[in-house]
Amino acid sequence: MQNERFKRITTKKCLYNVLVIAFGFIMIYPVLWMMSGSFKDNSEILRGTLSLIPKNVKISNYVTGWKGFSGISFARFFLNSFVITGIATFGTVISSALVAYALARIKFVGRKFWFTCMLVTMMLPSQVIMIPSFLIWYKVGLANSYVPLILPYFCGQAFFIYQMMQFMKGIPRELDEAATIDGCSKYKIFTRIILPLLKPSIVTTVIIQFYWKWDDYMGPLLYLNKPESYTASLAIKMFADSSSKTDYGAMFAMSTISLIPVLVIFLIFNKHLVEGIGSSGLKS
Repeated sequence: MQNERFKRITTKKCLYNVLVIAFGFIMIYPVLWMMSGSFKDNSEILRGTLSLIPKNVKISNYVTGWKGFSGISFARFFLNSFVITGIATFGTVISSALVAYALARIKFVGRKFWFTCMLVTMMLPSQVIMIPSFLIWYKVGLANSYVPLILPYFCGQAFFIYQMMQFMKGIPRELDEAATIDGCSKYKIFTRIILPLLKPSIVTTVIIQFYWKWDDYMGPLLYLNKPESYTASLAIKMFADSSSKTDYGAMFAMSTISLIPVLVIFLIFNKHLVEGIGSSGLKS
């Protein structure tokens, strides 16, 4: 009887693992095909074969891709992306944490109104504000710079504000009250109590915001018109030329390299990411 039960459980586990692996492979196959395509020549890529094994391994795709175009190495494009993404992510974390703390822990006139306004901004598609935002930056003479791609992130991001607010709800208010009795100001309570306990949520914000900003294409396309200021996402598109031959091998090679920063950050902070999403702060 026990042997039959053990066999049923083992069969279910094996079937479950097989289905998960198969589904995972289907999900990741396009990425694997792109990585495989970075070692193929254009003719093999355009044939559209599903094979992940190149017939002739072409390492020169990485060399050609790294050379970039217009005399600008791809290292410059990656540096531009790191600068924009790093500063924007830092601004998102600091500003969102401050706004979340104010809305979640401080009582002031109009708090519900501003909270509602924040939720409304989450419901607006980015395409709605794209043209008005561009016109504003153009009028102030900052359209062709990194400022429009960085400065707005120092004003808080609604999604991350809401996420941090939800996390703060799990932090006992008794900690704030005890700190107030000890003479701590609102600023000290935030920096010495709330911010350290907010670490899982902050790590989650860093990972998601870094990924979103690193992968951003429309922003650089709108605001950058000098090749030396292009980001990696925009520069990769430059390999596709409608008037001449498109170098798909080099494009795939640089796309593969561009995955490395996001993958490294995800692997390093994966544990904190799960904790930040799944938990709600301290347990009372």
